[in-house]
Amino acid sequence: MLVVKVLPKGQITLPKQVRQKLDIKVGDTILMDAVGDQAIIRKGKTIFDFKAALPNLGMSIEEIRDKAITGAVKSDD
Repeated sequence: MLVVKVLPKGQITLPKQVRQKLDIKVGDTILMDAVGDQAIIRKGKTIFDFKAALPNLGMSIEEIRDKAITGAVKSDD
């Protein structure tokens, strides 16, 4: 088990061993939850992780993402 220190603003640094084991890189999303007195950390998924499963909408992943962020893509599109 590794020890990390909590900084004044609640920040922590994930140890290199953990980042490597979870394949966490700069810019990745991390999911955290508290279960009892334990913290659960998982690497998050983004639209890029599901690229092969997405239907061909005639747009790049970046275009789909941009439209989703701006609210241009609705559930009935």
